[in-house]
Order: sequence, then C-alpha cells, then structure tokens
Amino acid sequence: MPSMNRRDLLASMTSGALTAGAQGGAGKRRNVIFILSDDHRYDAMGFLKAQPWLETPQMDRLAREGAHFKNAFVTTALCSPSRASILTGVYAHKHRIVDNNTAIPRGTTFFPSYLQKAGYKTSFFGKWHMGAAGDDPQPGFDKWVSFRGQGSYQPGPNGLNVDGKKVPQKGYITDELTDYALGWLRTLPKEQPYFMYLSHKAVHGGFEPAERHKGRYKDAKFVYPPTMAASGEMAQHRPMWVQNQRNSWHGVDYPYHTQMDISEYYKQYAETLMGVDDSIGRVLDELKTRGELDSTLVVYMGDNGFAFGEHGLIDKRTAYEESMKVPLLARCPELFAGGQTVKEVVAGLDIMPTVLDACGVKAPGGADGMSWLPVVEGKKPEWRKELLYEYYWERNFPQTPTMHAVRGDRYKFIRYQGIWDMDELYDLQEDPLETRNLIFSEKHQAVIGEMRARLFELLEQTGGMNIPMQPDRGGQQNLRSPERGKAAEFPEEFKKRPARGSRVHR
Repeated sequence: MPSMNRRDLLASMTSGALTAGAQGGAGKRRNVIFILSDDHRYDAMGFLKAQPWLETPQMDRLAREGAHFKNAFVTTALCSPSRASILTGVYAHKHRIVDNNTAIPRGTTFFPSYLQKAGYKTSFFGKWHMGAAGDDPQPGFDKWVSFRGQGSYQPGPNGLNVDGKKVPQKGYITDELTDYALGWLRTLPKEQPYFMYLSHKAVHGGFEPAERHKGRYKDAKFVYPPTMAASGEMAQHRPMWVQNQRNSWHGVDYPYHTQMDISEYYKQYAETLMGVDDSIGRVLDELKTRGELDSTLVVYMGDNGFAFGEHGLIDKRTAYEESMKVPLLARCPELFAGGQTVKEVVAGLDIMPTVLDACGVKAPGGADGMSWLPVVEGKKPEWRKELLYEYYWERNFPQTPTMHAVRGDRYKFIRYQGIWDMDELYDLQEDPLETRNLIFSEKHQAVIGEMRARLFELLEQTGGMNIPMQPDRGGQQNLRSPERGKAAEFPEEFKKRPARGSRVHR
C-alpha cells in the first residue's frame, strides 16, 4: 500500500468516506450500546483476580455471557487520541488529535454520522475530551449530554451541557450520566434503531467513589507489581528516561509530586470503578425491560490502561502492557456465543468498523481498524499479526518521550524518538510482565531488525512518517512544575498523607 499525503488521508476520512458509509449494507439494523470508561486498566476486573478482592459482578457477567478480549489495546494511551481513534477508526497520526489539547481538525467525521444517514437515532452521554475542554454538541449525535474537560464527580460550578443548554449537575456523575442515558432510551419506540455512547468520567483521578461504595476495600491488601523495584534483575536494561521518571509527576517515588500511597490510591480507584460496574448492570436491566437484551450489541471498553507501579511508573502514555492494554467485553447472544475468551489482538481502531458492521452500514474506506464480529462469530477471518502504537511528546507532561512500538503475537519492539536512550524488545510469551529488555541480546538481533523494519513499514503504509506538530496552547508551561493546573484534580489528603511502608517513598 503506498503512503498517502495528509490531504489524501483527510479526504479519505471526510466527504468520500461519508458517502461510502451512507450507502449502507445488507445486515440487520441492530441496536448498539458502547460504554467507555476512563483509565480502566485491562486486569482490573473481578474475574481476572489481579487483585483478589476486587469485585465487578456486571463486567464478570458480560464476560460470562459474551466475549472477553484478552488482547485488546489502544494505539495511543491518552484520552483524546484514543477517543478520536475509536470514533474515526484511524491512527492518531491520521486524525491528528495527538494530545489532550489539540482541536478537532476541520472536516473530521465521526462514525455516528454514518448511522444517522442510515436512519439511526444516536446519542452521547459523558466525557467528550477532544478539542481541549469544550462540551458543545458534536455532529453525529441526536442527543447530547456532556461537561467541560474532566468534569467533576460531584456537582460543581460548570454543570452539564444538555443539547447545547447549560444545566446543573444534580448528583454523582456516574449515576447521573446513566440516568440520562436510560431516560433517552425510554423515549425511543421499539422499531427505532439506535446507537448509544455512554462515556464515563470514572475512573479518572482523583478518584471519588459513590457514597455507597466508600470504604468498601479499606482493609484489602494491595498486591504490589514485581516490576516496581528500582534495582535488581527486573530493572536491568531499563531505559534511563524510565528510571528518571520514578521521581517525577508520573513515578512511584514522588507520584503527582505528593506523598501519595499507591496502595490507597488503587483502593480508591477500585471503589470508584464499582459505580461504572453498577451502570453496566442498570443498562442491561433496561434492555431486558425493553425486550432487547439479547438482540442488542453491548460493548464495554476502557480508553487506555493505567500503571500502578509497574516499571516504577503510574498513569499511562507508555507502550508497556499496563498502559496500552485495555478491558474489552461484548455481549449479543443473537450474534455470538457467550463464554468466549478471544485471543486475537484487537484495538480501539476496530470499534467503528465493528459497530457499523453490526448495524448493516457499510464502513468507509481508509480505516485502519477491522470489524471483529467475524472473529467472535467463529468464522476465522484473516486477522492482523501486529499492532502499531504511537505516543507524541507533550509539552505540559515532558517526562515521557515520543515513542512508536510494534506489538506482535510474541514480541514487542519499542523505539524512542528525540532522546539519547535505549530501545526495548520484550518476549511477551516468555516474559509477559516485560521484565527483561532483550535489546542487547545477541540471539534476538534478527528479531529486532525485523521488527524495526516492520515498524517503519507500518508507518509508511498509514502515512505516519511525519511527527504531528501543534501550536502551544494555554501559554508558557513551567516544565519544572508540570502539576500546575492539575493538582486540584487530586484529593487534598494525598498531598499531606505520609508514605506508608517502604514501598513508596519520597
């Protein structure tokens, strides 16, 4: 496939793509509900037992009655780029929303517009987080409920934007967004096909559980990751930028420039996640009441992962598994059997073509994603052998460099741009925790060469050989204090609490 210039790529995403999508397909006009959470790491679900005390009964139900995608990833582990890839089906270097401040490029089309052309009613409820902090209704959605930026767990001064009108937030945000979503469903006649996008603020920091869940895990014992150690065998051949980040905003030695206790932070994360799990249950109950439970495709996903000490880091952005790997669950008994564990590598890029496939709407040309419906239907389609990952340096969070990675079925190769440091190679089959960087292994030099070449081949094929640049926004940043404007997002007690035990220290 020849490389395309930016004008060709944007054209394939906009007017021409919309025409193709509007033509529709021959499939059933199936209803689809897509539920997205924020910063939910792939293994923070009860049935996976990563933390043996964590409970997610509704997510467990989706896995039991549907499909669990054990190798689901995002192609940029950052809110805005990931969400834009979900809605466009293309990599960040194509849609150009490469950080959380970039404005949506003019002419960008999000896939719900294709569904509207096919007669669907569409809706969006929750965190938008593209084009900086705006909450204005976006094209492609008949119903709109959102908030500025990250929003707030409890009622605050900004309130909500409901179909272009400012209204007060009345209660806990996870519950209120679910109320709006179910209220909209109840207005639809049974014969009206619909697509609903429920986009939770949770579980973004600083975590705040619903009142009914506070303290649920206060006595639980957090299992620290083995790769958290600063030295020893698991820290061997760790890039210098990763070692340095331990004592930065996104490191375990000085997390968010506070004395935060990582174990307590995770427990608040888990308690906050319980509200999202409750929301899934309420959606399933409403579908049952409507008689649509088994005919509706319900998809649950996280927008990126989140590290809690792995490699000495917290947060996301990196190409390590804890950052780029996400939970992905799907249920639709009319389409596929339950109890499946899908091993194929799927991505946020695949949501657009999958939803359009389920709705019988022809997917636009130029997408990087593929519909995974044939996979869960047992048709054994030809599938991807590897996935491209990209992250671009942010001026306001300068600790993490630009990086590209290729994640294959067995090996992952990570290449850093703009810093004098070492690249990384991991054998995911023998070393799933990514503890041994094989970049200097003599017997792996051929693999490194092949994956490096494949990385550039994928970038060439998808038009990603130019690093996207955006103008500075919000004035000059103080690079020595990246917490400026962010610290208010974290509870005051984290700034004052002394470190507990020997695991986390200043």
